[in-house]
Amino acid sequence: MKVLSRPWGFGSALLGFIAVVGFVAASMAVPAAQAPASPSAASVKPVTFTKDIAPILQRSCQTCHRPDQMAPMSLMTYEDARPYARSIKTRTMARAMPPWHVERNIGIQKFKDDPSLTEEEIATIAAWVDQGAPKGNMADMPPPRQFEADDYWHFKPDLIVEVPVVHVVPANGPDVFMDFIADSGLTEDRYVRAVETKPGPGARGVTHHLLTYLIQTVDPSEALIGQNDRDTSTTETFLNEYAVGKNGDILPEGTGKLMKAGAKIRFSTHYHASGKETPDRSRVAVQFYPKGYVPKYHQISLQIAHADSGDNLDLPPGLVTRSDGYYRFDKPVHITAIQAHMHNLGKRLCLEAILPTNTTQQLNCVGWDFNWHKVYNYADDVSPLLPAGTVLHSMIWHDNSAANRADPDPRNWRGFGQRTLDEMGFAWITWSNLTDEDYKAMVAERKKLNSN
Repeated sequence: MKVLSRPWGFGSALLGFIAVVGFVAASMAVPAAQAPASPSAASVKPVTFTKDIAPILQRSCQTCHRPDQMAPMSLMTYEDARPYARSIKTRTMARAMPPWHVERNIGIQKFKDDPSLTEEEIATIAAWVDQGAPKGNMADMPPPRQFEADDYWHFKPDLIVEVPVVHVVPANGPDVFMDFIADSGLTEDRYVRAVETKPGPGARGVTHHLLTYLIQTVDPSEALIGQNDRDTSTTETFLNEYAVGKNGDILPEGTGKLMKAGAKIRFSTHYHASGKETPDRSRVAVQFYPKGYVPKYHQISLQIAHADSGDNLDLPPGLVTRSDGYYRFDKPVHITAIQAHMHNLGKRLCLEAILPTNTTQQLNCVGWDFNWHKVYNYADDVSPLLPAGTVLHSMIWHDNSAANRADPDPRNWRGFGQRTLDEMGFAWITWSNLTDEDYKAMVAERKKLNSN
């Protein structure tokens, strides 16, 4: 076992997580360029909590809004929700809740695990509040949604690896970045099909983020397609990220990560004090493909299309500023997920693909809220397929003005840096590099699917 400590590093890109989030969090701004919803005239029928509102809260709200979770209040029962009825209406009409910041008028609109509300659901909530937020008949109440304990994983793990020692985060003090290296205990080579990284029980309030890496040597002859296309000067492979709002990664069929016998795992952890001394023993869970199954493609997840490289990030006081970043794919690619990343001044990210034909394909625009590091996983039938030579273009907006309530001092210039008070701007992109033959076949299959 080896423990490393450093003053800052890669993980400081996620500095400054605000632990208290929810309908009443003042820092949660409405996503940029996304129009608030409005109640429809059709929602004039009687609306009750038990029949109409509880099912909405169970699907889209209670994951966070329940005891001992990240939201500041529970919405499990009528008695829980009734005092917050007006706030619920306000926040859902503004589309600030549930947190899902994909702009609905631009780009791809089909994603996995989308918790956002429909216009009809928002109108139903508004009508319920306008009618006095009645409880209704308890016979109409759906059965309570069942949640697992804190050690619940989003799949059945085959292997769980913990950091080798318990680390105690003090009640007060500066942010700390620590690396822990653990033996995986794996005795044979296997291929990862799902992975999830989590803080130990009770430690979410002090864990800003957590990254895991495989430490191993992979011979080029056994590497999956795309695995040896990245930096070959390191024996580390990125495994998974934990940040608020993100669950486990289930890799698309045919893609995976090779995990070698004897591999070690590096946990790169960012802790912050919460006012209470808190022990943590972070862990990562892995599910493998069946023995004998060999996926074809290696899944890649990297920070790319940086708008903050060098001195490019110039954020004058009092202004909303746009910065641009670019990244060229030298092989055909299949993009399966996107994620924005900025700090407190972040406002909005747009992504477009500049194709070799010099035409553009709009992917998405997403609003930014520093409380939610949301990953947007594309539905399989719309996930982008892009030819070799495509350039990913990021357009990133920062708001260094008094209108941004998360800005601690709009009088000062800001630029790139690792501190919370500095800024960043890039996209997390998850993709696989394809062979030319597979790319052509997948494009043909997609065209056939869309023509039906």
